[in-house]
Amino acid sequence: MESDTIECVSSIDEIVEDHEIPHHNLLHHPHPRHAPHHQFSSSKPHHNGTNNVNSISNIVGPTAIAPAASVHELLECPVCTNSMYPPIHQCHNGHTLCSTCKIRVHNRCPTCRQELGDIRCLALEKVAESLELPCKYYKLGCPEIFPYYSKLKHEGICIYRPYNCPYAGSECSVVGDIPFLVAHLRDDHKVDMHTGCTFNHRYVKSNPREVENATWMLTVFHCFGQYFCLHFEAFQLGMAPVYMAFIRFMGDETEARNYSYSVEVGANGRKLIWESAPRSIRDNHRKVRDSHDGLIIQRNMALFFSGGDRKELKLRVTGRIRKEQQNPDANMCIPN
Repeated sequence: MESDTIECVSSIDEIVEDHEIPHHNLLHHPHPRHAPHHQFSSSKPHHNGTNNVNSISNIVGPTAIAPAASVHELLECPVCTNSMYPPIHQCHNGHTLCSTCKIRVHNRCPTCRQELGDIRCLALEKVAESLELPCKYYKLGCPEIFPYYSKLKHEGICIYRPYNCPYAGSECSVVGDIPFLVAHLRDDHKVDMHTGCTFNHRYVKSNPREVENATWMLTVFHCFGQYFCLHFEAFQLGMAPVYMAFIRFMGDETEARNYSYSVEVGANGRKLIWESAPRSIRDNHRKVRDSHDGLIIQRNMALFFSGGDRKELKLRVTGRIRKEQQNPDANMCIPN
């Protein structure tokens, strides 16, 4: 991808800045370590008293249940360290592991190296049924507690789960919450950061016919107390070279519906306008691009809008981000 000869001239609230598009040299960071787990408790009633304490202390074997933290350790796969879900397997010596890792270790116990066979640890599966656990994203704000077997399903759609870095043009493995990603985009990717809900960009390329796939520098806007990403790139749509502009919301899908945006290009008495709700960064930029959910401009039209001899791209893209106001009487959103 040729991005070193592409430049973007931005004008935000009458301020003009020149930007040279660098190569996409990314700083990769390891994924944040998992937050410590809560102390887990059983949903079944506990009985206080000396007899109960003595009975617990007399339990012997690999599935012995003592404090709640020990229960968690029993349900943690020794290979992948994730919580185990049925079928939970064990070797002849009572060491357990999850079904996925049973295949990965080639049916050999990772603890004692004995052959695993097809022994199920039914006792531990029963223990799991009695537990209620917090969502693993509780450190990020999720207050929910779920039965053990419902927890995994919830975590796949939890609105507090971390977001992937929205930077386009190269893969970035960084994940985190929105404030962390905003700082990451500013400090590591050196993106343009602007305050305001309107934008006026000019995308420039001296030899546009040589560019089949290119991504211009990401721009992040802060407005209405939220963050939005403006994308602009060139790619092949079938056999036709096109340019595309779209905005993504730095937040969850349900929150993204509270906003709308418009993108506009034009010249010589012609104009193209795209109006839409922004897509959440839960959908990566390639998914949005491939769904054609944005303003698509064919190359010949883009060069026509650029003026001159149509040999240089000088495409001005303007737009606005709006917050929708909910009308309780009409049960509909009215642009603000």
